[in-house]
Amino acid sequence: MNQSFTSLGIYSGLGFGLFLALLGAFVWRIDLINQRRKVRNKKFKSVFEELQDANFRSEQLNAELAREVEQRRLASTVFEAASEGIVILDPTYKMLTVNQAFSRISGYAVAELVGRRVDELACSRDARRHFPIIQASLAEHDSWLGELVETRKNGELYPQWLQLKVVRDDAAQVSHIVAFITDLSARRIVEARVRHLTHFDELTGLANRLLFKERLEEANQRVRQGTSRNLALLHIDLDRFKLLNDSLGPELADQVLQKIAERLTKALPEADTISRLSSDEFAVLFDAYGSLTSLARVATRLMGKLSRPIVVDGHELVVSASMGISLLPDGARDIAQLVSQANKAMQQAKHMGGGTFQFFSHSLQHSTLERLQLENQLRKAIGERKLSVFYQPKLCLKNGRLDSAEALVRWDHPELGSVSPSDFIALAEETGLIVLIGEFVLREACRQAAQWQQAGLAPIRVSVNLSGHQLRQGNLVSLVRQVLEDTGLAPHCLELEITESQLLENVDYVIATFQQLHELGVKLAIDDFGTGYSSLSYLKRFAVDYVKIDQTFIRGVGTCVEDDAITKAIIAMAHSLELKVVAEGVENEVQLAFLKEHQCDEVQGYLISSPTNAQAMADLLRAGVAIW
Repeated sequence: MNQSFTSLGIYSGLGFGLFLALLGAFVWRIDLINQRRKVRNKKFKSVFEELQDANFRSEQLNAELAREVEQRRLASTVFEAASEGIVILDPTYKMLTVNQAFSRISGYAVAELVGRRVDELACSRDARRHFPIIQASLAEHDSWLGELVETRKNGELYPQWLQLKVVRDDAAQVSHIVAFITDLSARRIVEARVRHLTHFDELTGLANRLLFKERLEEANQRVRQGTSRNLALLHIDLDRFKLLNDSLGPELADQVLQKIAERLTKALPEADTISRLSSDEFAVLFDAYGSLTSLARVATRLMGKLSRPIVVDGHELVVSASMGISLLPDGARDIAQLVSQANKAMQQAKHMGGGTFQFFSHSLQHSTLERLQLENQLRKAIGERKLSVFYQPKLCLKNGRLDSAEALVRWDHPELGSVSPSDFIALAEETGLIVLIGEFVLREACRQAAQWQQAGLAPIRVSVNLSGHQLRQGNLVSLVRQVLEDTGLAPHCLELEITESQLLENVDYVIATFQQLHELGVKLAIDDFGTGYSSLSYLKRFAVDYVKIDQTFIRGVGTCVEDDAITKAIIAMAHSLELKVVAEGVENEVQLAFLKEHQCDEVQGYLISSPTNAQAMADLLRAGVAIW
């Protein structure tokens, strides 16, 4: 039994061991399978990673390729869209490709250019001369740039800016040459325009002040060096051009200036330089002149050319000029003095009434100094109230009585005696002192008229002359209102006179001012009628009460058919517009009889009375006698 147990144990032990052996073999097999699986997984992972890496590199290459394609597309777009001409050449200067800009610049189609050498195209002499220089520069420096005059397909020459750059390969051999071409034609036109505007007046095409100064200096140098004997300078100023400008407007005035410039150019072919210095001022330089007589002939001829009627937009205009002439070295010592003397001579011509010329002389210089001294003395006289007011009565032809008077300023100088109004009024206008004088006369005349009434004399209408300066001040209405309030004079006893030419200096403003004065009750008169532009159509637009016929027409009345006709026409026209007429400058019975016959309303002149002081005027009014 024990043996049985033993055998059983042996068999049991052998069975368990076999079990363990089988189990171990199974585990080993499983482990082997796992190991193989791990190897396969590792291999699979490695392949997967390699595939991922390859895919990533592929995506990078695709992106780089896309970027390169995009860059090439952009480069192609820039190449074609560039405003500069671009040409790519091979080392033999054969054109491989060109852009549209170069096609436009050269005039050749792209197909006509590609594959051809540049020297096969038509080129200018300038380009052929530069070609060896360009080749040498490219060989030594790999670049060249500069300006050339080149030829288009149609043979037209044009300026171009050319820049060349050599491209080398990895072996340092020339692979390509790139050319950049800019057409400079438009730029040259602009530069020429700028140069022209720098030295020439845009409106007239004449030399401007800058170029004229340069020409003066050059001419002066020639005189100093002895290559030229002398110089003559003409300074020309158009008379009353501001009035014309304000009346017609700047556009038509510019057309007048253009016609004046054209006449100057045609009339003075021998002039060295003709210049427009300012709005209505011109200068002419003669580099050498024969004699004073020849210059006088030139000036006379020029005056005749300038004074011919000019037709602008249906308007026939007569424009006169004042001209001053100075000489170097016969008069002036240098350019500055030459210019100054010509200006002084021109001013003297203006003082003489315009439409004439004057040579500068030392006596003229002396008179200029005298005018300067007279200006200072006039200024002092105004400040010290040394001026006085005289009155010239007007006769009413209807009732034969003196019912109005014109206030006239007088200057009794302590050394010079009585200074003629023609001397100091023009000076006052020129210097602006007329504004102070005008206010003084206005206040004194209103004060005196009110005083006569207070003394028991019959009220009369006192007339005061206005200047253009007073109108332009802008405060005339308020000044008149204040003076009337200060003096107590009734508005209808004040009459303001303005010349016909001053009416047209600023038509709209004058109309508005006259309307306000009319509403205030002040009487208004047009002085010197018929001597200005005589635009009768303006009369109905101005709120005026009186028209004064200038004495130049009255002087010939009764003896001159033309003056008779003009005077009768003015009276009839004024009466048709319900205006009254005053004739000034009446000096004899013939004139008076004619004016009475044709129903002139009032007369004024030495036949009635000369200008007299306030006391003598009061005596005339007090006498109360009719004058026929």
